[in-house]
Amino acid sequence: MPYGVGEDAVLLVRLLVAAALAATVGWERETAGKSAGLRTHMLVGLAAALYTGLGVLGMERAGAEPGLRADPVRVIQAVALGIGFLGGGAIAAARNEGHPGGLTTAASIWTTAAVGIAAGIGHYVLAAGSTLLQFVVLRVLVRFDRSAG
Repeated sequence: MPYGVGEDAVLLVRLLVAAALAATVGWERETAGKSAGLRTHMLVGLAAALYTGLGVLGMERAGAEPGLRADPVRVIQAVALGIGFLGGGAIAAARNEGHPGGLTTAASIWTTAAVGIAAGIGHYVLAAGSTLLQFVVLRVLVRFDRSAG
């Protein structure tokens, strides 16, 4: 039995919110000249929201169909693990003279995925608040970063 158009519309709104919030962080990374910028962050937030939204829909369907199992924690865990590999790639690509680089970019990718998860579940205030905090850490607190000067 296919899902309804209403469910798809709700998930699409969640995807749009995730992409917009991720764009905020991606813009910050882009203007800072980092390798993972606007498009990368938007895709990470969008994918995390989509996977999570599909997990939520799967949970709802599991309750309606006997024998179908769904576990939202596994979806979140899989997203976090997958993004961890992407972040690891950002760190490995940014190595400079034996010192790890790209740590902040990797962390911003990971946090953007969490924002996407929050939006995918429908926690818009939490997603927006997390994005604001992430933006403050990246844009404002850079003044206190030893490696920034």
